[in-house]
Amino acid sequence: MSRILIVDDERSIRFTLGEFLRKAGYEVETAEDAASALRILGERPFDVVITDIIMPRITGMELLYAIREAAPRVQVIIMTGEPTAETAAQAVRDGAFDYLFKPITKDGVLRTVANAAKIKALDDERERLAAANLEYQKGLERQVDMRTEELRGAEAALQKTIEGTIQATALIVESHDPYTAGHQQRVARLARAVAERLGWPGDRAAGLYMAGLIHDVGKIGIPAEVLSKPGRLSKNEINFIRTHADIGFNILRTIAFPWPIAEMVRQHHERLDGSGYPAGLKGPDILFEARILAVADTVEAMSGYRPYRPALGIGKALEEIRRGRGALFDPEAVDACAALFEERKFSFEDK
Repeated sequence: MSRILIVDDERSIRFTLGEFLRKAGYEVETAEDAASALRILGERPFDVVITDIIMPRITGMELLYAIREAAPRVQVIIMTGEPTAETAAQAVRDGAFDYLFKPITKDGVLRTVANAAKIKALDDERERLAAANLEYQKGLERQVDMRTEELRGAEAALQKTIEGTIQATALIVESHDPYTAGHQQRVARLARAVAERLGWPGDRAAGLYMAGLIHDVGKIGIPAEVLSKPGRLSKNEINFIRTHADIGFNILRTIAFPWPIAEMVRQHHERLDGSGYPAGLKGPDILFEARILAVADTVEAMSGYRPYRPALGIGKALEEIRRGRGALFDPEAVDACAALFEERKFSFEDK
C-alpha cells in the first residue's frame, strides 16, 4: 500500500484529497504547512507527496527542493492555482513528478497519484535489486580467482535487471498511451541500426537502444486526452506536451544506468541550431546519442499514423530530415538513416 502525504494550509483541501485517496486504498497523512511536512517526512517514509505551492513561511517549491535533497526517490506532485504552462514546466524542471491545477478533480488526482506511485514502486525495486547485486558482487570480489564464472553470471544478471527495468518502465507508458508505446519500440530499433551503421561498438549501441525504448516515458505525466487529441493542439497544450522531456529526465535521473540514458531522454528534442527543447542546446552540446534519437524519432513519427493525421510515409520523412540536415539534424545520423532505408537494410515492419 502506497503512503501519501498531503500538504496544504487549507483544511478543506486536505480533507477532500485525503478522502479521495483513502477510498482508493492509499494510506494517507496530512500536514498543514511545509515545516510540519518535513518533520513527518523525517519520522517515517512516504511514496508520494502532494503539496500546494503557495503556503506561509515555507513554500511548496522550497519543500520540493528539500525533499529532492533528502529523499530523491519520493515522487512530488505540485498543486497550483496558477494554471499556466510555465508554472507547470518550472515545477517539472525543478524535480516535481507532475502538477495538478486547482480546483482538483477526483479523476485527475487519482490518475496522477497512481502513476507517481508506480514510478516510486519501480524505484524501490531497483534500489533493492541494486543493493542485493552490490552485496553479491562484494562476495564475488573476495573469491574472484576461484569464481570467475560466477562473476560473469552476476554481470549478466545485472544486465537483465537493467533490461527488465527498461521494459517495465515502457509498459507503464504503454498503459497510458498505446501510440507512444509502439513508437518507442520502432524508434529504438532504428536508432540502434543507425549507430551500428556508423560503426559504434555494441555496448554503446545497446545503451542507445535502451534509451529509445523509453525516450517518451515523460508522457506519462501528460493527460491522455491531450496526447490522443485528433485536432490541432492549442499553444498551452503544446507547451504541456513539451514538458515530457524534463518529466522523463526526472523519472530516470536517479537510476544508475551504465549509459547516460536520463540525459539522452532529456535531449532527444534538442536541435543543432538551438531551436529545440527543453534547454535550447546547440551542436556539440547535444549528446550524439540524442542527435541520433532526434533523427529516428522524426522519421518514425512522420512516416506513421497519428491521431491528428494519416501516415505520411518514409519518403516524406526522409525528405524532412534531409531538409534539416546540418541545421536541425546531425549530418552523419541523417545520411546513415537515409541509407538504411534506401538500401533496404532496415524496415519498421521487420521484427
